[in-house]
Amino acid sequence: MRKRRRAIAFYLFISPWLLGFVLLSIVPLVVGLWMSMTNYNGLNWDTLSFQGFNNYAKALQDPEVLFAFGRTVGWTLINVPLWLVTSFGLALLMNQSIRARGVLRTLLYLPSVIPPVGIAWIWKIILERNYGLLNGFIDLFIPGSATYWLGPDHALVSLSVIACWTGLGSGMVIFLAGLQNIPAELEEAARIDGANAWGVFRYVTLPMMSPIILFQVILGLIGAFQAFAVPVLMYGGGGMGVTVTRSVRLYMIHTYQEIFVNQRFGHGAALLWLLFIFILVFTAVVFTTSRYWVYEEANPAGGA
Repeated sequence: MRKRRRAIAFYLFISPWLLGFVLLSIVPLVVGLWMSMTNYNGLNWDTLSFQGFNNYAKALQDPEVLFAFGRTVGWTLINVPLWLVTSFGLALLMNQSIRARGVLRTLLYLPSVIPPVGIAWIWKIILERNYGLLNGFIDLFIPGSATYWLGPDHALVSLSVIACWTGLGSGMVIFLAGLQNIPAELEEAARIDGANAWGVFRYVTLPMMSPIILFQVILGLIGAFQAFAVPVLMYGGGGMGVTVTRSVRLYMIHTYQEIFVNQRFGHGAALLWLLFIFILVFTAVVFTTSRYWVYEEANPAGGA
């Protein structure tokens, strides 16, 4: 009887979370999967029909989908390595005994808490073609050299820099936590054995940080493939009919326009499920290969 009362109490306590999980996660997933196999457009209940995997097949053959996916891959290849290297470098710097270290950490973390609308306006002021701060600064040294930083030629790189700047703080904090967990005696032992600063970094810091790097790589890849808010806000304030330059027509932006502009709900849901499957497979591949480069005390990378 007592065990039964404890079980009832347990389920009563978790019921708010459980209801939220079922209603806000499981049900939308099931509805989305069903929608991806229909011709639903938001209003056609009288002509609604089951399409099977036709939406998926059409999406895989659609040149616009393949183009958006290719641009997203390009975005990821620029954005993720830039973010990883920069945030890791800042974490190494902030782990040193330098003056005003606490103030610098706070300033570096601030971009991570700025809302996307604020980020878009800040960078519009900096990158604007005619009156932007960056072009104004360059004009002091090279008059008449204004560059259209958000134009087709530079948009992908510019938005990658913005995304990197936005995520620097959170990436730095996670790397910093990992650096501070490295036992000091390991670094001291390496120096006693004759290792210089690079040797300590190569043979102690990097192996000990490899699980954190794996975690950051996974987070970076997922975030990059889901990028949406800042590119849309930079090119029109986020309206449903916003026109984004083709060079930054990322996968999620294309999906958004398919659903809310073209009103192809079934097709858009299929695109979302394809992205989910791709991220799942890609993450599994990264985890599988991690045993060759991620250090674990019980099974060091490269060990037998």
